[in-house]
Amino acid sequence: MKKHILLLIGIVSLIMMSCSTNTVLKDQKLYANAWELEYITGPRITFQGLFPDMKPKIQFTAGSDMITGNSGCNGYSTQFTVKGDLISFADPELSTMMYCGDGEVVFRNTMKQIDRYRVTDGKLEFLTGDVVMMRFKPAL
Repeated sequence: MKKHILLLIGIVSLIMMSCSTNTVLKDQKLYANAWELEYITGPRITFQGLFPDMKPKIQFTAGSDMITGNSGCNGYSTQFTVKGDLISFADPELSTMMYCGDGEVVFRNTMKQIDRYRVTDGKLEFLTGDVVMMRFKPAL
């Protein structure tokens, strides 16, 4: 009887460690590099029309709950929260106040709608429910 209980405890421990390892590895993919936006849903304006000069970027700061980047025009920083595949962002603080068209407004408004993320085939996707709202590629 004692051996069965010890075996059961061992199996449960292994399962818990493997689940937490997968979460850590998944989260590490966020911090691996900066990400550059390559797709955003919604507007009828072309992607190139929204971001003619600079594509938005996002960088997760390791050991912190902060992200930094640019929204296609102005630099920004804000806090984020991750739990499993759930993610949320606070309102970004802009470092400059230039106006560069509608792209920045679309980017910031879309960020407010994000509730999940996934990394698939080396791309970072932000989702609302099951709908991909934004997709990023590793920035060079």
